[in-house]
Amino acid sequence: MCNEIDARSTSRRAMIRNTAAAGLSLPTLGMVSAMAEQPKPASIQNPQEALDALMAGNKRFIGGDMLPHDHQSAQRGSSEGQSPFAAFIRCADSRVAPEIVFDQSFGELFVCGVAGNIPTEEIVASLEYAVAVLHTPLIVIMGHSNCGAVDAAIKHENSVTDLPGNLPGLISQILPASIASADSEDRLNHAIKINVQNGVKQLPKDSPVISDAIEAGTCSVVGGVYDLHTGRFTLVD
Repeated sequence: MCNEIDARSTSRRAMIRNTAAAGLSLPTLGMVSAMAEQPKPASIQNPQEALDALMAGNKRFIGGDMLPHDHQSAQRGSSEGQSPFAAFIRCADSRVAPEIVFDQSFGELFVCGVAGNIPTEEIVASLEYAVAVLHTPLIVIMGHSNCGAVDAAIKHENSVTDLPGNLPGLISQILPASIASADSEDRLNHAIKINVQNGVKQLPKDSPVISDAIEAGTCSVVGGVYDLHTGRFTLVD
């Protein structure tokens, strides 16, 4: 099973590298003209400022002191373009909503969701658009407590093919975190954290676009875990 996972990841990375080598960047595909860029808030121009804004928003959310957003005005104001200051890989869980958790409105966050918050090929491509075209300075991989996808990887570590439909392919990508947490007393929480860390490491490997932006200092990738009980988002090393 692990060999299958490695082969699939290698194939995906090879395809991305070949695309980049052929000169097929996002702008050359005509995506720049598809959506006009709007200026970012003056206070958010680099990865650290973006992270600071998110953490301040989460603090407001926890304290019940959220800003009085005029969502209708924000919706109308962003109808002709977007310039999000942070992009997310979030779990598809209905209880995980970055716009609320970080107290933001329309056009401020570029959110991609998939069960287990893993960097699938399609999500990597979406984030490349955010980085290369929208110049988003921060990518956040957002795990959460009691993640059902990670729990499934633990429970089906040796029988992932028994899962229904397309779940085996998705859950297989979380198996490395499950295996690495095997000796932990709090295995689920440990695996959730490792899964986030694995995503942070894997994303630049899968994307020359993102890795080049990181090297240039125009983008950073961070990870963290959202606690469903407290509402707190905690960064992981």
